Amino acid sequence: QVQLVESGGGLVQAGDSLRLSCAASGISFIGYTMGWFRQPPGKERAFVASISRPGGTTYYADSAKGRFTISRDNAKNTVHLQMNSLKPEDTAVYYCAATTFTAQGMAAGSGVNYWGKGTLVTVSS
Repeated sequence: QVQLVESGGGLVQAGDSLRLSCAASGISFIGYTMGWFRQPPGKERAFVASISRPGGTTYYADSAKGRFTISRDNAKNTVHLQMNSLKPEDTAVYYCAATTFTAQGMAAGSGVNYWGKGTLVTVSS
């Protein structure tokens, strides 16, 4: 059974940092591009960041560039999203995703094979 389990969400103030983690099980982790999406209240889910299988290539949504960093640990089957300088508009449920497409493909809207259940990030002003 495939599981992507997110952790690290919470309530923070604008300007703070958070580090989200996603632990994967039931898949050959190295065989998947990993990524993060988010869904703000009342809006659709949108791409945030993706990282290639070896971890050398990353893509970011414009809203995440310069503030967020995605990384992965293939030995521990985990992917992280370091979020700095958080803004109230970053408030959303953040979802971990795994795909057999490339990191560029995930960023461009290619299909996702597996989703986590999400973790809520709330940024107060």
